[in-house]
Amino acid sequence: MKTKQFKTALSRILCTVLIVAMALFTIGCGQQQEKEPTNNLMEFTQVYEDGAVIGEGETEFTLTVTDKDGNSKKFTVKTDSKTVGQALQDVKIIYGEEGPYGLYISEVNGIVAIYEQDGTYWAFYIDGEYAMSGVDTTDVVAGANYELKVEK
Repeated sequence: MKTKQFKTALSRILCTVLIVAMALFTIGCGQQQEKEPTNNLMEFTQVYEDGAVIGEGETEFTLTVTDKDGNSKKFTVKTDSKTVGQALQDVKIIYGEEGPYGLYISEVNGIVAIYEQDGTYWAFYIDGEYAMSGVDTTDVVAGANYELKVEK
């Protein structure tokens, strides 16, 4: 008889512990919230003011960022990185993910352009000419003028 009471008590204790553990797990999971985009901003990038000098290094180039309304900001980037993409990622002015054709940029200086959402994308220009290579494969050239521009 005592064995039966002991097993019943042990079962109740184990059930209670299991219920408490599940409740704590559920509460903990409920508190993990992903960062919600605000005004279509993912906020993965650092936002710099027009005219800012960003980065550190021996090589210097300019970067112009133009939004969908044609508003532009121009920056001086200093770097020791080999590619434009790496230099811009180092100072966190661009964010993107690797795709089948290289780095797919989705955010620049706090401005989001995602083709699947609104038909816009970041076009890359070198010295005023539409680039035939991506930022991740374009070597940094001292004094060059690079532009990332939202286009449809």
